[in-house]
Amino acid sequence: MAVSAVNPLISSGETMCPHRLVLEHVTSRWGVLVLIQLLDRPHRFSELRRAIGRVSEKMLTQTLQTLERDGLVHRDAKPVIPPRVDYSLTGLGREAAEQVRGLAEWTARRMSAVQEAREGYDARKADTGQR
Repeated sequence: MAVSAVNPLISSGETMCPHRLVLEHVTSRWGVLVLIQLLDRPHRFSELRRAIGRVSEKMLTQTLQTLERDGLVHRDAKPVIPPRVDYSLTGLGREAAEQVRGLAEWTARRMSAVQEAREGYDARKADTGQR
């Protein structure tokens, strides 16, 4: 699989290059929210799910497993009854989470400009009869 020397995220084959796959995990809908939430402190599964909201148990489990496999999240299962599992960021995960948080903060700051652009686009499309 050839990878562009200029941009390592561009693959010339059908299979996704490793860089791109990790980027997909980090920037997925739930990956972003998990990473940002874990920046503050470790969370148990149920409190992480409540903090994120609207994520199914299955999807959160898959997201956490993917981020753990990539070395971004640490799963700490304590041998107690009832079982207690805490999730936290690794050093690598903290680096990624800080980058993603920057993008989330930019989105919040610039949302009015995005909304203005959307309205202008929609108006132009409406004027030409396109959708």
